[in-house]
Amino acid sequence: MLMVGAREAEISCVRDHSLLVPGTASHMRHVYFKRDLVTTTAVNCASLQIFWYRCAFSSPSVNWLAIQNDRKSTLASVCLKNNLNKLKSKLDSRVANQLFVEHKHKFIYCEVPKVGCSNWKRTIFLLQADLNAEASEIEHDHIHQTSLIKKLVSYPPAIQKEFLSNYTKVMFTRHPLERLVSAYRDKLLHFEPYYSIAVANEIRAMFRKNKNSSEKVSFQEFVNFIIAKPPNTLDIHWKPMFLLCDPCNIHYDILGKYETLGLDSEHVLKVIGAPESLQFPSLKRYRSEKRTNGDITLEYLRQLTSEQIEKIKKLYQMDFLLFNYTMKYEDYFSLND
Repeated sequence: MLMVGAREAEISCVRDHSLLVPGTASHMRHVYFKRDLVTTTAVNCASLQIFWYRCAFSSPSVNWLAIQNDRKSTLASVCLKNNLNKLKSKLDSRVANQLFVEHKHKFIYCEVPKVGCSNWKRTIFLLQADLNAEASEIEHDHIHQTSLIKKLVSYPPAIQKEFLSNYTKVMFTRHPLERLVSAYRDKLLHFEPYYSIAVANEIRAMFRKNKNSSEKVSFQEFVNFIIAKPPNTLDIHWKPMFLLCDPCNIHYDILGKYETLGLDSEHVLKVIGAPESLQFPSLKRYRSEKRTNGDITLEYLRQLTSEQIEKIKKLYQMDFLLFNYTMKYEDYFSLND
C-alpha cells in the first residue's frame, strides 16, 4: 500500500525550509522523534510538520486540527469497511496524473476539478516562482496548460514513492451534487470547443431524436449521459473524487473542503511554510456569473426525476461516505446558504 511514511522507529527528517515555529529563525534541518513521542503509527516529514504546527499555533489551529482528525478518521473507517485499501506495487498512472508536485515547499496537491483547482494551480505556480507574479496575472487557460507545474506521473515509480512518503499531501473535496452542477454550468453552458461541441454532440446523439438539434444540452440529458457510463471512464470534471485522488491508499496529510476553502487553504499554506505574503486567491473564470451554491444546485436538482437522483447518488456514493457529505441534499443546501 502507498502509505504516508511507514517508519515505525526513530526517524531522521531533513527539511529544506523553516517549520514556522514562532521564536526560532533556524531551519529544522535534522529532526529526530521516537515512536512514543508521536501518537500515530506512521510518521514522516509531512506528519512532523503537522506536529510542529499543532505545538506552535494557538487554539483556533488546534480546533482546525481536530476537524482534520475527524475527517481522516471518517475516511479511514469507510475505506476499511468497503475494502478500499489495496496493496499496490506502484501508483495508478491515472491518479499520478492528478497529483501536482511543488518541490521548494515539499508539497503535493491532488487536482479535483470544480473544487478550486485553478486557484491552487496558481498558488503552486507562485510558490515555485518565488512570488514574482500576481495570481490575477495568471490566465485560466495558461495555468491549465503550462508545463512549469510538474505532475507526479512524470517521475519514475521509485521517485513517486519517495515524494509521497516525504511531501505534504493535500486534497480538497466538495459536496458531490454541487460539484456536478458546477461542472455542468461551466462546461456545457459556455463555449469551450471540446465540451460545448464534441461532448455536447455526443450527448445529443445519445438522447435526441433530432440529431441536428443545436439547443444546449439540458441538465437532465447531462445526467443521463453520466450515469450511462462506467465511473472510471468519466471525464475528470465529473468523475467521483475518490477515484481521482485514491485517498484510501494515498494518506493525505490535509483533507480540505470547498465549504471551508478559505480556512483550510490558509492552514495549508502555513503548514508547508509558504511566504506570509502569499494569500490563496479567489479568482473566478466567469466573473459575471454567480458561483454555484446551494440555491443554484437545488434549482438544477429539482429538474431531475427521482430515478435520476437515486442513480446519481449511487454513482457518488463513496464520495458521500468517505468525505462525510449527506445525501439529504435538500436539508444540506438549505442550511448552508
